[in-house]
Amino acid sequence: MIDLLSDELLERFRARAAVYDAENRFFSEDLEELKELGYLRLFTKPDGGLAAAAAAQQRLATAAPATALAVNMHLVWTGVARLLKERGDDSLQFVLDEAEQGEVFAFGNSEAGNDSVLFDSTTVAEPTAEGGYRFKGTKIFTSLSPAWTRLGIFGKDSSGPEPRLVHGFIHRETPGYRIMEDWDTLGMRASQSNSTVLDGVLIPRERIFRSLPVGPNADPLIFAIFACFETLVASVYAGIGERSVNLAAEAARRRRSLKNEASLAKDPLVRARVARAALIMDGIYPQIEAVAQDVDQEVDRGKQWFASLVGLKIRTTEAARETVDLAIKVAGGASYFSGSELSRLYRDVLAGQFHPSSEDSALNTIATAWLGPAL
Repeated sequence: MIDLLSDELLERFRARAAVYDAENRFFSEDLEELKELGYLRLFTKPDGGLAAAAAAQQRLATAAPATALAVNMHLVWTGVARLLKERGDDSLQFVLDEAEQGEVFAFGNSEAGNDSVLFDSTTVAEPTAEGGYRFKGTKIFTSLSPAWTRLGIFGKDSSGPEPRLVHGFIHRETPGYRIMEDWDTLGMRASQSNSTVLDGVLIPRERIFRSLPVGPNADPLIFAIFACFETLVASVYAGIGERSVNLAAEAARRRRSLKNEASLAKDPLVRARVARAALIMDGIYPQIEAVAQDVDQEVDRGKQWFASLVGLKIRTTEAARETVDLAIKVAGGASYFSGSELSRLYRDVLAGQFHPSSEDSALNTIATAWLGPAL
């Protein structure tokens, strides 16, 4: 799949990324090209796995980080469906079937103030007599808002003796939801991750695919979501870091010192900064590849799996942010102008800290893996 992303295509995407960012506009043209290439069907292909998706998303993000981040949400759901199927669970086969037919999936799980992430919900799920559910609540950071045709959501059913977390998919044409035009952000602007207000939208029984207890649990769905989400998010920020190293090297070769009448590529401090940026990112690429391949090959990391996944996301987003900062120091004041690619990458990379898992949550997960629960 990475072969679909030619140098010429990436240059088109890079040029449009600047326009999307300046105009706070959705990446419609990018999405159409990716659809025509079959890029959104990556996980429906026999040779399409998480490692292949991660490599492709990293390459895409070197040109258009916001495009890659939004496409991630579709790839997360199709990746989850594939991971479950490979482990003997066909409950999301319809996701793969519909993705093959051209449907676009989006991830509508995030909620303001919900630090339990997948293990609790502020959205109310009210059961119907026919076995379906009506959902009421607000989902934030709903990437692909202008284009999704299927939105995965979940909410809490408190009607029984024990509350349950109910997962399902809505169709775009289903009434009972509103997309807010509230995506006016510092970075990742082309993703158009608007809030989605659920006003009693109905999901029929056949589109409900999970009912889980509140709190951490061992359902394969949870692992599949974490594995795909954290790995693919890491890949996007690795792409930002990779591009920043290249831009730093280009700037060092282009700029000259008036004092020394020499290229800044000869300056020891500049060389050290470029080398430091490259060194940081070189340690990230094999980590993403190793985690993704272990997921594909169903390697048993036992209790360390979730620690591995959240750790990968934290290390990569922090590494990318440090690398962009170094690149800006090398490029100098020109990178402070809004039209500079590094200026955009600087704003885009900051979004990494807001994706689950947060640093605090990740540290708690890792501590539990090594020390057991605190209580």
